[in-house]
Order: sequence, then C-alpha cells, then structure tokens
Amino acid sequence: MSSIVALTPIIAVMLFLVVLKMPAVKAMTISLLATIILAVIYWQVPLVVIAASTVEGIIIGISILYIVFGAILLLNTLKLSGAIDTIRTSFMGVSKDRRVQVIIIAWLFGAFIEGAAGFGTPAAIAAPLLVALGFPAMAAVALALIANSSPVPFAAVGTPIIIGVNQGLDEGGSISPVVQPVVDASGGITGFLQEVGAQVTQIDVFVGTLMPLIIVMLMTRFFGENRSWKEGLAAWKFAIFAGLAYTVPALIVANLLGPEFPTIFGGLIGMAIVVPAAKRGFLVPKETWQFPESKNWLDSWIGSIDPGPDENQSKSTLSTARAWVPYLAVGIILVLTRLEALPFRSILENVSIGVTDIFGTGISEEFEPFFLPGFVFVVVVLITFFVHKMTVKQLGLSFQRSGKAIIGTALTLFTAVPMVRIFINSGGDMNMSGLESMPIELANSISALLGPMYPLLAPIIGALGTFISGSATFSNMMFSLFQSSVADQINTDPRLIVALQVMGASAGNMICVMNVVAAAAVVGLNGREGALIRITIIPMLYYTLLTGIIGLVLSFLL
Repeated sequence: MSSIVALTPIIAVMLFLVVLKMPAVKAMTISLLATIILAVIYWQVPLVVIAASTVEGIIIGISILYIVFGAILLLNTLKLSGAIDTIRTSFMGVSKDRRVQVIIIAWLFGAFIEGAAGFGTPAAIAAPLLVALGFPAMAAVALALIANSSPVPFAAVGTPIIIGVNQGLDEGGSISPVVQPVVDASGGITGFLQEVGAQVTQIDVFVGTLMPLIIVMLMTRFFGENRSWKEGLAAWKFAIFAGLAYTVPALIVANLLGPEFPTIFGGLIGMAIVVPAAKRGFLVPKETWQFPESKNWLDSWIGSIDPGPDENQSKSTLSTARAWVPYLAVGIILVLTRLEALPFRSILENVSIGVTDIFGTGISEEFEPFFLPGFVFVVVVLITFFVHKMTVKQLGLSFQRSGKAIIGTALTLFTAVPMVRIFINSGGDMNMSGLESMPIELANSISALLGPMYPLLAPIIGALGTFISGSATFSNMMFSLFQSSVADQINTDPRLIVALQVMGASAGNMICVMNVVAAAAVVGLNGREGALIRITIIPMLYYTLLTGIIGLVLSFLL
C-alpha cells in the first residue's frame, strides 16, 4: 500500500504535465499539494518538516535559476554583439546538413560543457545555439536534452560518481558494511569509484554510441517536412562514427584516469575528430537535410526568444575566433575552477549562501554563488563586453531582457523543487509512521518483486531518482546504497548494479522536470514542458532498457 501511495506524486506529474498537457507551473503546483497531503496524512510527516523542505527547495530553485539566468544572459549578449551570426556562419561552414550540426553541437560540444559544468548547463547552452543556427526552438531543446545523456555520469568533473555515489554509500559517517568488502577489494573507495566509472563506459560503448543516430532520427521524424525516420537513418554512418568518437575516448580515459575527465576529454577528442571529418564530407550523406521553411513550422515549435538580429545589434562583423571567445572562455574557466589540484575551486567554494538546521529539523541547504556555472556565465558576459567592444546600452539591454525571461521559470521551479524535497525527506526520522522515504519504499517493492531479474530494472530506478530529484547526483545519493544492498541480496557484483544506477540516473536527465523547465526557458518555450517530455521519454526508455538488458546479461556472466 505504501508503494502505491508513494507513486501518487510521480503519477500526478506525469498526468498533469504530460497527459493533460498543463503548463509546468500548474502541473507542479497541483503535484506539490498532492505530495504535501500524502506526506502529512499517510507518512505522518510533521508540518515543520514540510515547511523546512519547502524552504530547502526554494534555495535549490534559486541556485538553478541563477544558472538559467546566466545562460540566457550569455545568449542575449552574444546576440547583441553579433557573435551569434558569426557562429551560425562558422557552423554552416562545417556542414549545412542539420543532422551533422546537431551531432557536433548537442552531442560533442554539449558533452564537453557537461564534463566541465553539469547541472543541466549543456542544454541551456546548446539549445539557444541551435536556435541561432535556424533550428525550431522545440527541436533545439528536445535534441539538446536527449544528447545530454551519456556524458552525465562524469558531469562537473565526475560529480555524480565522486560525490553522488560516494556519499550515497555512506551509512552513519562511514562506508556501509554491505559494500565494505567490495570497496576493500577495490583498494578503497577511490578504486571502487574508478571501477564503477569504467563499468559505466564499457556498457555505454554499446548504448551511448547509438545516441547520435537516435537524435537525428527523432529530429527528422518529429520536425522534418516528411516526418520520416528514414531520413535520419540515412546518416547512420556519420552518426555512429560520431558516437564512437566520444564513447571510445571516454572509455579509455575512465580506465586510465578515473571518473573526473571521461566526458571532458571525450567531448574534446570527439570534436577534434568529427569536425575536420565533417568538413571533408567523410561519411556525411550526399543529400543535405534541412527543416521545412520557417513559415511552415507549427506554432508549438517556435519559442518566444528570437535569436535573430535586432536594431540594437552591433553592426561590425566579428571574426570567427573572436565570436567563439565567450564559449571557449566558459569551457576553460569551468575546467580551471573544477580541478582539485588548482586553488580556484576552494577559493570559490569558500563563500556560501543558505540556511542550516531549518526550523530545527536538521534539514540544511546552501549553494556557492561564485562556484556555480551561473557566475561563470556572468564573468564571461563581462569578458565579452570588452572583447566584442559592446556599448554599455547593449549590456544593460541584455540584463534587462534576461531578467524578464526567467520570471515564468522561477514560478515553476519554486513549486517543482519543494515537491521533490518533500518527497525525498519523507523517511527515517522525518516521519512518525515508521516508513522509509517515498522513493525507498518504491525501490524496495520493485526489488522484492523481481529478484534475480532486478538488473533489468536497476537503471529505471536510477532514472526515477533523477526525474523526482532533478539531478543525477541526487539520484545516486538516494539509491546507491539501496542498489548495493539489492546486489548483495541477489548475489551480484555491487559495482555492476551501481553502474546501472549511474547510467539510469543519466538517462533520467532527459525527462527531469527541472532540466526541461530550465532548457525550455532559455529559448522561450515556457508552458510546453509536457510536449518536450513526450519526445524525450522515447530515447530515455531506449537508454534504460538497453542498459538493463546488458546489465542482466552481465549479472549472469559475472
């Protein structure tokens, strides 16, 4: 019964947002109220915990809003400086085929940004860039979200594994006894995490390599003039080539260096291989694929933020090198501020904003305003102001437009994130019912039902965790110990099951409400989040199911 009740918040989100097509702010408000009622009546969570979780959610929402504002600000600044026009021209110079463009920008460039920053940043950067190149806003966001899948396990210099899995295995301040023998056999927690990361990339060579092909097939099917799967499939040689250009370097780096750098190096090496190949026409289809003329686009495809020029745009033509300086600066600064060996990370993390022990519940939340990618975006905007020789009026106009653009996003985040935190904070000492938290109750029921077949569903639990928590890192924190415990019960290697959890959490990134809301806001698609999820849920199911099948086979072989 508890598992059925625990499903209610998730069912509410899917029903109101995806099925009934309500705008996210309405859907999440109703889901928030439903979650509060369930938590109070069935889970017997005190109202003070509900209030504390709500405050916690608002603080997290502010940190997400900060990143979204920074991404929109950078986009508006580059529009006004004329850089977007130059960048558009430079990508058109690589190939005019939209299938090639989306693979290079969303899959490879997005992977590099994910490895450096994480937290939904790639979609917030890649989507507006695709729109600026002439992609429909709906296509740009959906495809950027789908591409942000395989790179996620090693996002933000390995955060989902190094922090998410590591903290998720802690029990009472130390590694749980359930997984301690395997950790010791791996040479300690660092070795264990590296082996988990290596296992992830070994599976992803089979799963992730096909993602570029899936991306272009979905693009031609949902946004092409002929609504054809076949037109996307025609690019299969180039798509698989680009998939391997990322997954193989990521595999090598994960095994040699650990979980910090597979995504960063995979994206960089992939671009170094694929971009020159595309310029030479290597494996590129002979027929160039384009979207239908913009006058024939559906209204639902078009965002309210127009990437085109306006009367305030700089008239001078920027060189390609100068136009790319802001994006290169974003990548360089993110890497420099994420490396533990350098002093910048600790300096930026020293300043934090938040609340400790909210209302005496023990719930605490804070964020580092100078460490989040939002601060990097603002810094790069100021660099752009000087490098692109903009006027003060243009900079002020960019801030003004960006501030107006995030109002709708703020309303959605401040209902969605509190709902997630109440859902997660419903267990243990936080309730008087004796039940585990809602997500743990769900996971326990699933594992008891499946037994040895459990590896098939392990990735889905990871995806569920990301969907409800808004972060692959949070999903790994919630379920890594649970997944390890199930592995012990069914006599399977915990490193495999945790790797399936990590990959599932990454797949959940495609449908995570907060990521969808944030990416949609950047290109002005507020209110169409449900339509986006209906597209991204298709590749999410592919990713989790194929991962689960491979995991099941490996569990019988190991």
